[in-house]
Amino acid sequence: MSEHSFVRTEMLPEQAPPATSIGAIGWARENLFSGWLNSTLTVLSILFIYYVLSGVIPWTFQSVWNAGSLTECREIMNATWGDTHHACWAVIKDRWLQLLYGFYPPYPAYPNATVSAPPPEGWLPSYFRPNLALILLFVALAPVLFGRVPRQLLVVTAAYPFLMPWLLWGGTIWVPVMAAVGFALLFGIAKYGQSTLGALGSIIAAAVVAIVWWMFLSGPVAGLFADIIPISLPAVESRAFGGFMLSILIGVVAIGISLPIGIVLALGRQSDLMIVKTLCVGFIEFIRGVPLITLLFVASVLLNYFMPPGTNFDIIMRVMIMVTLFASAYMAEVIRGGLAALPKGQYEGADSLGLNYWQAQRLIIMPQALKISIPGIVSTFIGVFKDTTLVSIIGLLDPIGLSQSIRANQEWNGIYWELFAFIALLFFICCFGMSRYSMWLERKLQTGHR
Repeated sequence: MSEHSFVRTEMLPEQAPPATSIGAIGWARENLFSGWLNSTLTVLSILFIYYVLSGVIPWTFQSVWNAGSLTECREIMNATWGDTHHACWAVIKDRWLQLLYGFYPPYPAYPNATVSAPPPEGWLPSYFRPNLALILLFVALAPVLFGRVPRQLLVVTAAYPFLMPWLLWGGTIWVPVMAAVGFALLFGIAKYGQSTLGALGSIIAAAVVAIVWWMFLSGPVAGLFADIIPISLPAVESRAFGGFMLSILIGVVAIGISLPIGIVLALGRQSDLMIVKTLCVGFIEFIRGVPLITLLFVASVLLNYFMPPGTNFDIIMRVMIMVTLFASAYMAEVIRGGLAALPKGQYEGADSLGLNYWQAQRLIIMPQALKISIPGIVSTFIGVFKDTTLVSIIGLLDPIGLSQSIRANQEWNGIYWELFAFIALLFFICCFGMSRYSMWLERKLQTGHR
């Protein structure tokens, strides 16, 4: 028998992996240089990135910030670098307030205030009303978007749709208060009237009472309270709205209202009631089959023909209605996809628990459908927010419209890239934030069903 053993009787100590298979070197070998084709593409990509950055970085950072016109910018560039191939960020420094706020007066309580006019002595230089509206927006969204935020802030969430118009447009506080009273009547009658009127009867009665209140009673009651307790802000006309503030205003309203409307339309499209289903399908297919710019032209021009003579329907309100309807139709299809993805057993489970239709939708069906639809919902939100730039075609001065006005000025005639780069940065920050929140929410809810 051989004295040599072929089975090791003791464990060898662990050894570190080769340096070429771990860390940055290992990652590069696996992902960038795993073969001759990948290596070639990697080298070509690096050369292309270097070519782009070698032009963009000097143009961006070797730039002019202090100048009163494009001509002065170019003179400084020639004197400093010997050419004019550099950015002239002085236009942003000169017009950034206009790009953010449009012609909204920085001192709304001062009747003749403009973006460039100095205020009377003692007035604070602050766009406090739009700034406060933006801050309250984040406070109102916090308890909706993040579960760890105190639930008491939902009071701000409920009040924000009425506070925001009052802060931006001004006027008496009692107008938004009376509008909120109408919604309180709508909710109260619909919820507590079921015992006497039934489910359908309570909804119809609530809608009738709310419409009567808004159309005939809220105005006189608001005027009465305004005489007794005068709480008001100086009014600002809609023609003063513009810049990125206008894009945020239209986008927030369209996003906030289109989601509940889209849920109702998606449920209506799956309804067994022929009239309800036909109306929902007709609305969705018509809106999705018409370009948004057509709806904006309808809001700008044609809608006035259907109004009583002498009616002054605010142009921004018309645009917000059309953008909201457009977003609602797409949102309905996204949510319908989430509803269709649910297995039939979820509906059968809700029936076995004895839940009625609305209880099943609220507690079982809709939470799962919305969870599945998160990527599509956020994509629709981002698309709607970017589409707000189309309002420049109908004369509203969003950032794109203001950039055209700035370039028409003799001082800045001929400047392009700097304005568009600044506007693109603003939109990228908002859209990237929405995208990252969507990814965080997907991971939190585990929409991959792992």
